[in-house]
Amino acid sequence: MKTVYDVLIRPIVTEATMTEIADKKYSFEVLPEATKPEIAAAVEKVFGVKVAKVNVQNVKKKPKRLGVHSGYTKGWKKAVVTLKPDSKSIEFFDGIM
Repeated sequence: MKTVYDVLIRPIVTEATMTEIADKKYSFEVLPEATKPEIAAAVEKVFGVKVAKVNVQNVKKKPKRLGVHSGYTKGWKKAVVTLKPDSKSIEFFDGIM
């Protein structure tokens, strides 16, 4: 049984995701088996906000080489969570900016 803390793996903090914070869009790496309703419920419970929409993207693994050794990066699932206009912002991301 997965809890809300198992669904959200880590926040994604890049230059592109920081510009989306003005539109109340936050990015997270999530469990590959997580569904949109599970992601929305996890964000609402952990951060105490109201979620309007969840978009997900499966990031595929990519081939990488290090000398003669070849392998792949891991594949993962990315979720972009849009908050409702009347919702407060997520305080974790406010401290980063």
